[in-house]
Amino acid sequence: MPSENVAVLPTNKLSKDHQLIENDMLAVDHLIRQSLHSDVVLINQVAEYIIHSGGKRLRPLLHLLAARACGYSGEQHIRIAAIIEFIHTATLLHDDVVDESDRRRGKSAAHTVWGNAASVLVGDFLYSRSFEMMVEVGSMPVMAILSRTTNVISEGEVQQLLQMGNPALDEAQYLQVIESKTARLFSAACELGAVISGGDLAMRDAMARFGVLLGSAFQIMDDVLDYTADEEQLGKSLGDDLAEGKATLPLIYARMAATPQQRERLDDIIQNGKRESLSEVHALLLSTGAAKMAQRKAELLIKQAEKALLSLPQNFYRDELLGKCKFVVQRGS
Repeated sequence: MPSENVAVLPTNKLSKDHQLIENDMLAVDHLIRQSLHSDVVLINQVAEYIIHSGGKRLRPLLHLLAARACGYSGEQHIRIAAIIEFIHTATLLHDDVVDESDRRRGKSAAHTVWGNAASVLVGDFLYSRSFEMMVEVGSMPVMAILSRTTNVISEGEVQQLLQMGNPALDEAQYLQVIESKTARLFSAACELGAVISGGDLAMRDAMARFGVLLGSAFQIMDDVLDYTADEEQLGKSLGDDLAEGKATLPLIYARMAATPQQRERLDDIIQNGKRESLSEVHALLLSTGAAKMAQRKAELLIKQAEKALLSLPQNFYRDELLGKCKFVVQRGS
């Protein structure tokens, strides 16, 4: 089983419930390392580099917590959590190539080390390995949710690509893009916790809704931080979104509040991906209050996410999920 040969944390340091989640995460890391192995050395190098480069494993953790919160006591959640991390990592490898991002999680992006071709192909390897592992789970509902999720993520990335350099992108279009490319995997991670627990449709819907709201808020805060954080906090180069011509929510709100002359200037910056104008855009976000407006939108989504959890029985794991809500909005504080 995936939990074999995994170190057990000392019981005098943690509560029983906290220890259980910590050991679940150790089991996920153990399974990830086992499942990454390939006879092709380059695959091992690139996959290890990105998988173990300091990510918080937020999506797999959400699945583990959701499964426990819904009363699950088996071991399939370990495998599903690893699958979710592989899907997420594959998207990162592909995204960094498409976006031409130089840094990821504070390190050089994989494509800058091994080249675009290797990054794309190793991303493909992680996708295919995740589907092999789905078969091992042996559940059609699990396969249906995860396979549909990978399709929606790809659709979201294409939607975003089509909107590059479009300053007229509106809030509804933006929210549709981030729901597809980011929030859908959060939603799948949480819904699958209810699915493997045998939860009814109401529980599944509540967990899926919680995940999509949390994931949308997470992406909005990411987009805010691209203009307000420092590079060490962000883990990537500041102004990447601007350089790519992405009209994210802070820019959408700034454009709405700007004078005609400011709007014309902002449109030119977005259309031409002028990273060198980052300080100018930052000043506009401050003067219009656009960054704060975007953060308030994230906070509103988080409040809705918290309400979605109220249908679950109160327990340690539900409280931990609520804690992740606070983590998302506090990232911008």
